[in-house]
Amino acid sequence: MAHIPVLLKETLDGLTLRPGASAIDGTLGGAGHAEAILQATAPDGRLLGIDQDPTALERGRTRLAEFGERFVPRHGSFRDIAALAQEAGFAAVDAMLLDIGISSFQLDEPERGFSFQAEGPLDMRMDPHGALTAADIVNEWPQDDIANIIYKYAEEGRSRRIARDIVAARPLRTTTQLAEVIARSLGVRKGQRIHPATQVFQALRIAVNDELGALEAALPQAVELLAGGGRLAVISFHSLEDRIVKQFMQREARDCICDTLPGYAARSRAPQPCRCGHRATVKVITRKPVQASEQEMKENPRSRSARLRIAERLKST
Repeated sequence: MAHIPVLLKETLDGLTLRPGASAIDGTLGGAGHAEAILQATAPDGRLLGIDQDPTALERGRTRLAEFGERFVPRHGSFRDIAALAQEAGFAAVDAMLLDIGISSFQLDEPERGFSFQAEGPLDMRMDPHGALTAADIVNEWPQDDIANIIYKYAEEGRSRRIARDIVAARPLRTTTQLAEVIARSLGVRKGQRIHPATQVFQALRIAVNDELGALEAALPQAVELLAGGGRLAVISFHSLEDRIVKQFMQREARDCICDTLPGYAARSRAPQPCRCGHRATVKVITRKPVQASEQEMKENPRSRSARLRIAERLKST
């Protein structure tokens, strides 16, 4: 299945790109968004494309070769986006995109272990050089720790049952073996459209790649890299990711955030002086997340769970 960039028009419109603009795509993936950004910023706009997957990066180099030196590829995680941008000579950029999640290419490669549609090793690393694999978690982690990540990242109330059955079935070597254990543990209801292992596999992938931690680290760096009036667009596919983005943008759009800090006397009726000294850095452009149209969801089912949020860097900060 070819990779189709989700919410492409909505993202381009939201970033308000212009000829000559500089931009960063922190999750190059299939390079569909990157190609459109380079086209929108022609003739001399530049794009820094970052990806922790060397295969995706090489695929992006090939797809974007026609843009020559206007495209600058870098291998790495967007959790280090500030250092990568500095090293590549990108500062005060006009646009920033983070398309969180997994690409169709990665799902379609059985040897990567992201999907149980075909048998593959329990890997799930976006960066093949990463230290932790899904096999490490299911075969070596304590039962309670496995249950905790399934509960936290899959939001699955039966996490302890699943973890118990995983531990009982050790050792597990392949994606199909793990999917069968989860299916037996949860059962398959008549007419159920989504395989019972889907959310658990997603939870393992999030844990293997520390995806939420990387997102939390990247967001403040992304805002700092924007020029005044520059825009940050984030596309997420998981409710936890979207919550992190929403709360970050809302917080950064406020001057005082004392009421979000530990020790704030929430029940006090008396006005409390600001102690945090925080000043707003962004304006939220999307009060509600932008979602795919019915037509896009029909053409690209992956877009069904996509949520786009956009913020603009204030010119006075």
